Amino acid sequence: MKKNIMKRLPINRQEFSELINDNCIYVDKTEYIYQLLEHKYYFLSRPRRFGKSLLVNTLKEIFLSNKELFKGLWIYDKIEWRKYPVIKISFANISHKTLGLEKAIHNELNDIAKEYNIKFSKQDYPLKFKELIRKLANKEKVVVLIDEYDKPIIDYIDDIEKAEKNREILKNFYSIVKDSDSYLRFFFVTGVSKFSKVSIFSDLNNLTDLTINKNFSTMIGWTQEEAEKYFPEYIEKVQEDYADIYTDIMPVIKEWYNGYSWDGKNFVYNPVSLINLFSQRIFNNYWFETGTPTFLTKFIKKENYTVFDIEKSMATTELLDKYELKNITLLPLLFQSGYLTIKEFDISTGIITLDYPNREVANSMSTHILSELTIGKLDKTGVLLLQMTETFNNNIIEKFIKHINTLFKNIPYTIIEDSEKYFHSIFYIVMKLVGYKIESEILTIDGRVDAVVFTDDNIFIIEFKINQGADKAIKQIKEKNYAEKYADDKRKKTLIGINFNTEAKRVDDYKHETF
Repeated sequence: MKKNIMKRLPINRQEFSELINDNCIYVDKTEYIYQLLEHKYYFLSRPRRFGKSLLVNTLKEIFLSNKELFKGLWIYDKIEWRKYPVIKISFANISHKTLGLEKAIHNELNDIAKEYNIKFSKQDYPLKFKELIRKLANKEKVVVLIDEYDKPIIDYIDDIEKAEKNREILKNFYSIVKDSDSYLRFFFVTGVSKFSKVSIFSDLNNLTDLTINKNFSTMIGWTQEEAEKYFPEYIEKVQEDYADIYTDIMPVIKEWYNGYSWDGKNFVYNPVSLINLFSQRIFNNYWFETGTPTFLTKFIKKENYTVFDIEKSMATTELLDKYELKNITLLPLLFQSGYLTIKEFDISTGIITLDYPNREVANSMSTHILSELTIGKLDKTGVLLLQMTETFNNNIIEKFIKHINTLFKNIPYTIIEDSEKYFHSIFYIVMKLVGYKIESEILTIDGRVDAVVFTDDNIFIIEFKINQGADKAIKQIKEKNYAEKYADDKRKKTLIGINFNTEAKRVDDYKHETF
């Protein structure tokens, strides 16, 4: 009996036609696309490497009426297949950095015009765009697909003058769209960010934003059900590799890579992470490695943010929509770029709870922040974390503290003014990264515990002091009966007092004793 040949993984595939013709797995999202076809103007924001380009290219093939590519997919017999002229521009691929944005747009429009045998009479790039739309609309209305519209802006997010110049160029480019309404069948734009103030799409007040629209929350990204339906053989192969470690690999995969949400109810995988896991069969930080957030970690350091300003943050939809070049705020930046996601959405109050989507992002982001705030070198930070794990696991507290102090050697003096929060946050990150459950600012009847670390055999109750000595920290733990909260837990309780010396920028005193 002939064995079924596994479909190929869609590694680095963004063209829908190539994906289908090369017998790659396509997670069928065409039912969502069918819903989109009812209306005309859309905007969708999602993080980089999340499937936006594949969605745009799928739309392109539908409007070009390449029906045979969709054989076996949901939409195949649901629509009237009709061919439209398509203008598709990806601002991720127009060489705007080397050519300059205006020239890059001119080149792109010229190439599209050449493809359709159109000659321009206009020289200005917005008027060229307008002319292209109107001339293409002679027989059928035109479809305009714009992918990664904001790439020329976010590429210069640390060069505000250049970013604003590119934003104005793009605003002029899109200014002709509203007057072209009668010539358009469909207008779809994707990007990572939404910019407020002088909006790029200020003239397009009928642009439907799908970003946190619950009806389209799983239009890109893969749900748990989709992952199990389309990749069973690949999941089985990962399970085989980890058979001696995990009896069921699926919860591990879910912990590492699932967890992105734009409505607080439906959660999805980032496709690039899952594809790479199935290809390489080892758990790694695949999405994060596709683009190290250098600007982001520098911004966090510059503004003196800590992990407590990031994890389990509260926001509103209005705040998440806010993205201003001259006044960038942390939560919209982290949300729109994919480092935070919606974990809960209280529709009665409009309050949104944000957190890291999964282990991949939490660990990677924490490592980068830790490196940026302390020794400044990612490789050295990684080595130190391994050493910390070994010493803490073996209860060698003296060496563990020594490694902590290595991290603190290059603390910026600007942060020392808010030192307790800073030192506390560094310790919190370290403990999470070395694999322990840690809770901070735990409320008790008599006060608030700075941190509690849980291991298989121990509960460590920790109090931090600044320039006051470890004895005072231990004394506070005892006087306020912090350990009583865990009296029913059979694990050994260890009280730890840690004192940070701000002048020496190190832990200069610590004490621990069994409760």
